[in-house]
Amino acid sequence: MSSVHSFSSTLHGLSEYEALVSAAPGVLEAIPGAVYICDAEGWLVRCNAEAVALWGRDPRLSATRERFCGSHKLFLLDGTPLPHEGCPMADAVHEGRETRNAEVVIERPDGTRITALVNIRALRDQEGRIEGAINCFQDISAHKTIEEEMLRKSNDLEDFFENSAVGLHIVSGDGIILRANRAELDLLGYSAEEYIGQPIAAFHADRPVIDDILRRLACGDGLDRYPARLRAKDGTIRHVLITSNSRFDHGEFVNTRCFTMDVTGLREAEEARRESDERLAATYEAATVGIAEVDEAGRYVRVNDAFCSILGRSREEALACDLIKVTHSDDRDTEAEQYARQVRGEIASYSTEKRALRPDGSVVHLEVSSSSVRDADGRFRYGVRVMQDVTDRKRMQDEIRANERRLRELLEALPAAVYTTDAEGRITFYNQAAVEMAGREPVLGSDEWCVTWKLYHPDGKPLPHDQCPMAVALRENRAVRGGEAVAERPDGSRVPFIPYPTPLRDAEGRLVGAINMLVDITERKEAEARQKVLIDELNHRVKNTLATVQSLALQTIKHADGLEDFAATFEARVVALARAHDLLTERSWVSAPLESLLNNIVAPYSGDEDRLRIDGPAIDLDPRAALSLTMVLNEMATNAAKYGALSTGSGMLSVSWELSAGPKRILRLDWTEQGGPPVSAPTRKGFGTRLIRRCVEQDLDGQLDLRFESSGVHCRMSVPLARVSTRG
Repeated sequence: MSSVHSFSSTLHGLSEYEALVSAAPGVLEAIPGAVYICDAEGWLVRCNAEAVALWGRDPRLSATRERFCGSHKLFLLDGTPLPHEGCPMADAVHEGRETRNAEVVIERPDGTRITALVNIRALRDQEGRIEGAINCFQDISAHKTIEEEMLRKSNDLEDFFENSAVGLHIVSGDGIILRANRAELDLLGYSAEEYIGQPIAAFHADRPVIDDILRRLACGDGLDRYPARLRAKDGTIRHVLITSNSRFDHGEFVNTRCFTMDVTGLREAEEARRESDERLAATYEAATVGIAEVDEAGRYVRVNDAFCSILGRSREEALACDLIKVTHSDDRDTEAEQYARQVRGEIASYSTEKRALRPDGSVVHLEVSSSSVRDADGRFRYGVRVMQDVTDRKRMQDEIRANERRLRELLEALPAAVYTTDAEGRITFYNQAAVEMAGREPVLGSDEWCVTWKLYHPDGKPLPHDQCPMAVALRENRAVRGGEAVAERPDGSRVPFIPYPTPLRDAEGRLVGAINMLVDITERKEAEARQKVLIDELNHRVKNTLATVQSLALQTIKHADGLEDFAATFEARVVALARAHDLLTERSWVSAPLESLLNNIVAPYSGDEDRLRIDGPAIDLDPRAALSLTMVLNEMATNAAKYGALSTGSGMLSVSWELSAGPKRILRLDWTEQGGPPVSAPTRKGFGTRLIRRCVEQDLDGQLDLRFESSGVHCRMSVPLARVSTRG
């Protein structure tokens, strides 16, 4: 706004509005930010390129007129629509109201949104009348993202408090324990119920010490590794170091935040060290971190035991080193440059993280704080360096990152579609299986509720995304199980699936999102459909088989010479039918090879494989033709075994077949008997002959030539291939 003031004041006698409207185009473009101007009625009259860029559209002031704002849509931060006629610019034009640092949400025509910081001022003439208003606004979306990140970090800090390896507790202004983490409770052996809500003084072994601690904290003094003794539940005394500070609200002491570090095991070492080196013990009395004094050349002149332990060196080895030598080669230049600046007095102190090398070749990660000790004239005497081994913390961080990577890899490797959403239902992650199932790439942060394009109920009724199982799980904060749905891909194909949406909660139990796995049940649905077809087909075939058996029984009874003749004939026909059923069952009732059918039906009657010759091309018979030919071949074989070539030891039977050429192919099968008893035509046609003729001529739409020659029976069957073969 200062640029506008300075410009308008230089134009001779013009008001601010007149000066800005009549200014050259470059003036608004020179203002660092998005700017636009409205007249007294709110019509847009000028805007710069940055405003057009943030709006995502050009209002085209010369072609159309727009009021109050050039944005596509406006919203409040909570998502409430903000009509242009009710926006801050309208208030400025109508009422002269000034807006400072207000935040609104601008939606562009493409649907993207930004958060803008708005500053609006009415433009008045020399007599105070409103001639228009100017709006300067900025995109602060990145800042809002940072705010959200800060919230996430706050949650991380909460997790850090609860799961820290160091004892942590919060004490109210009147000395009552308000919170304690697991490490604190484990340190003293109390349960949360036994510890929290009790006076902190009840657990201190030395009343003067806790009184001094509370007094200092009430005065606002911080505590840094303050030594104290705490009484554990089992009666033992734990030596601790307390680091604490106070929180005040409007000058009133509210509570303290305390870190409790168990140093019981170090007390004996400290006592022994105090006896051998009073000066060192006095200097480093409560130190549990590495401390060293370093001359201006970087050589160690004094170190403590913790320092030696961290670097894996004896005191003599440590004093023979310098801070550059123990530093990892990749961190040496940074360390040398910072320490040189400290020695020169350019900086009084610095903190850094670096890696150090131990003599055994292992690497330790350190947090180092370096400060200067100078004489009265400001000359550098030595540097005091405090370092802490954070290798375990770094390892934990690396493990967390590795676990996150492994989890992502695991989700990517799952054969089932998996995706996650935030608490509002926006997609935040999906694996490749989800892409393959949905037939599309979901848009992270934009797509809601489900990765699929369209959803349907199992009965085909449309299922809106905001009513899908994932939406229900988020809305009702519960896992949803037992449902089915159908996803439609952009190409029109559909996939039935079972969803498993499950809410995700933070450490406080608050809903933060959900994860869903979509299990493709296409194969199961197809199997169910096939099973139904098979059951229907089985029912049909059983009825047909029973009808066939009934017909065989009735006809056999009519033409049998007696009970024994009926039993033998009927049994042979039923066995033949059973063999055909077995052959078809082996091939799932799809087809039966003609050659296999002959071997199953005819071969058992020959007794010797040299007496039976079977020859012909491979042909797969459909189930209906296989059953009909079974009945024909069984009757022919039974007759040959009783009266024909197979009734003597010298008879021969030849069964051959061929396929004719041409568009309407014919299967010709020849049955030739030789070497048996002399043959004469029967005086009457029995059921067997009628059965053969019916099966060939009626069931298979073929022709039958049955001749009873003196040398043996010869039968030729000519059947259209399309009526018998599965391949037509």
